[in-house]
Amino acid sequence: MKKIKMSIAAMLLLTVSFAYAQEKDKMDHSNMKMDHSKMMDTKTDAKAEVILNDYFNLKDALVADDTKKAAQLGTTLVASLKAFDSSNYTKEQQSELADIIEDATEHAEHIAESAIDHQREHFKTLSKDITDMVAITGTKNTLYQQFCPMYDKGSAWLSQKDEVRNPYYGSKMLTCGKVQKTIQ
Repeated sequence: MKKIKMSIAAMLLLTVSFAYAQEKDKMDHSNMKMDHSKMMDTKTDAKAEVILNDYFNLKDALVADDTKKAAQLGTTLVASLKAFDSSNYTKEQQSELADIIEDATEHAEHIAESAIDHQREHFKTLSKDITDMVAITGTKNTLYQQFCPMYDKGSAWLSQKDEVRNPYYGSKMLTCGKVQKTIQ
């Protein structure tokens, strides 16, 4: 009888130990998942942020009606677009980003070689490309998609501030437009 009690106690202890080990393993695994998801939430793509910064500098040059500076910044943007690395994204995202980057590079090249009216025409499509890129890469900053209903049947651009400064008309109609959407 004593052996049976000892065997039952040993089995019970073994069962409790096994159950505890499984539960601890589950908790460790779920904590790993939580930490991983936290890392993904705070992850920002540094090269995408460089592209955005170059885009905003270009926008500001167009707002200031500065053709020469816009051309220089177009060249800078071409370099940052060509340096973009999409290898951390899914195959589908890589394909979309490749198309976006190719198109944006072409428009930035035109901006680097053109007069201000032509720069602004290319900036319209470039703005769409950059907005599409941000939809995939995300950003660490709050952005404002702004819209001017008068330029080329309506044109949008991105800004870091909610205050409208129109890159399509510059000093002619500096505040023409409105915030269409906030991107966070």
